[in-house]
Amino acid sequence: MNHNPDKSSSFKSRDHDHKNSVPRAESLKSSKEKDPAAADKNETNEQGGEAKEAEIKYTLEKAWEDIQHFLSGEEALEIPDIIDKYLDLVEHKVSRLEVPEKSKGCPVPDPEDDGWFHKVVEQMSKLHRHVSTVFKSDSSRGPLINRIGRIHQRVMSYLEDEFRVLLEESRTVEAAADQSPDAGQDQAKEEPNFPGYSKQVLATLNKISKLMISGGYEFECYEVYMVTRRNTIEETLNKLGFEKISLDDIQRMQWEAMEREIPPWVRAFKECANIYFSAEHKLAQTIFSDNPSVAKSLFANLIRVLFLQLLNFAEAIALSKRSTEKLFKFLDIYETLQDHSSAIDSLFPEECAKELKAELTATRSKIGETAICIFCDLENSIKSDTGRTPVPGGAVHPLTRYTMNYLKYACDEYTDTLEQVFKEHSTSKPRDFQGNSQSNNDENQSPFSRHLIKIMDLLDSILEAKSKLYKDVALSNIFMMNNGRYILQKIKGSPEIHQAMGDDRYKKRSYELRNYHQSYKRETWMKLLDCLNMEGLNVNGKVVKPALKERFKSFNAMFEEIHRTQSSWVVSDKQMQSELRVSIAGVIIPAYRSFLGRFSGYLTPGRQTEKYIKFQPEDIEAYIEGLFDGSTSSMPRRKT
Repeated sequence: MNHNPDKSSSFKSRDHDHKNSVPRAESLKSSKEKDPAAADKNETNEQGGEAKEAEIKYTLEKAWEDIQHFLSGEEALEIPDIIDKYLDLVEHKVSRLEVPEKSKGCPVPDPEDDGWFHKVVEQMSKLHRHVSTVFKSDSSRGPLINRIGRIHQRVMSYLEDEFRVLLEESRTVEAAADQSPDAGQDQAKEEPNFPGYSKQVLATLNKISKLMISGGYEFECYEVYMVTRRNTIEETLNKLGFEKISLDDIQRMQWEAMEREIPPWVRAFKECANIYFSAEHKLAQTIFSDNPSVAKSLFANLIRVLFLQLLNFAEAIALSKRSTEKLFKFLDIYETLQDHSSAIDSLFPEECAKELKAELTATRSKIGETAICIFCDLENSIKSDTGRTPVPGGAVHPLTRYTMNYLKYACDEYTDTLEQVFKEHSTSKPRDFQGNSQSNNDENQSPFSRHLIKIMDLLDSILEAKSKLYKDVALSNIFMMNNGRYILQKIKGSPEIHQAMGDDRYKKRSYELRNYHQSYKRETWMKLLDCLNMEGLNVNGKVVKPALKERFKSFNAMFEEIHRTQSSWVVSDKQMQSELRVSIAGVIIPAYRSFLGRFSGYLTPGRQTEKYIKFQPEDIEAYIEGLFDGSTSSMPRRKT
């Protein structure tokens, strides 16, 4: 027989204890050294045993030659006596079969017997088939026919067990030797040794399948094949981390647990589509090479169950409660189903492929539709943020960070998939957040791009409403500047978002950001400049000192208040913070330096100067540098 040589160690003799067995040559040598007479006797017995085996083998062959004449119809329709002799020899030979330790007590042939067993199986099948047909109505032949049937059933049972053992236990790394020697280690890692049978084992499995089918045991053959291969595939998928989970179990899972199950599912689906399905198809074709339709049917029935099991997992995920954080895992599932659907067409029979393709399409649609609903739920999460507490210091709102990071990740990693999902699975025309139809300018944009813009416009409207929570208009402008700048930076850092929005919308947002900047300066620093207005300081060519002193007092008080208040305000973006400070200094410092240079001499040096001129231009510049860092520290000492 063509067993895997490694399996010989797993066999245990029925007639003697292997623990007492040693190689025959060494046994004889040892016996001669201890007791020459006994050794000679043992050697004689050994030779006698070998002679008997040779006689049996010869007689089996000779008996079968005689039976061949009977089967061919060259003899009369009488059952020759040689059949009983042949059956005696078969029973004697079969009784010597060994029992493998892992075969649950079912004997299989000794792998060193040169295929005699397979010959006997073939012969018994022919004999059983012939007598059952020719003498089925001859009751006098019943006992012999029954005996032939029992022996035939016995050898077929042993053959079935051999088939099972080889399928279950002969998956070894020997199959790697069949691969090209040019294959590198990296390739070997990428292409697992699946299903892992050597050429020798495959040849034996092929031979056994032919014997079982021709012997009328096709059902047993198919059942053993289906059960062992299904167990093997499930074991392989388990090693990838994917285990069969019922729909009810998935529905009861918390999202954290469910999320952990998705990457192994993705990997298992990809491995099946790229490796396991085609390898399993080739295996069935190899083992059942004489029966292509059987090979195709067994493969289809085996993989169909596995394929539907994988789809059931995806459907169960689609039925879970929606939330925005699930979107990206749903898109992973969608991409997996989309990218590997072609494996069905190339491997499955037409009708089966049609059925599975329909199942896959239906599952993919459910995932796609749910993904759209989840993405649309982002709008609801934006609308539901109705908090009335303004963000301290006018900083970037958490809603802005969450929304823009969500959109950026979605666009950077899944733009093509989202475009396809919205194109194929949208059920209605997008409308803006006020319920109005999209403008004509948006008609050329994709459904996903329109929806992306819709969400960002909704965010703008929510931020505009939240800016009105600040009593200080200047702080309201800082808030809009912070959030507007954050949004622009995210758009700039994501070519996909930028492309979806278009240059016009990007420029419009930049323009709005500059307007908030100018509005902030008007509300704060232009009022401070009013203190440096020279109007009313000169009367009849003379400087009115009381009015001048009041101007200095007003400037000092207002500037100190601005510094005290706006030092605690926050401008998160360092570049915008620097731009804002430079812009303020450019407005205030020249005006203050000019005012100071023109009127400081009118104040009496000493006590009056110290009382009314609290800041030098360098002090003002240093204090401006301390704005917008969220600090509540007191004003630093002025320079003297």
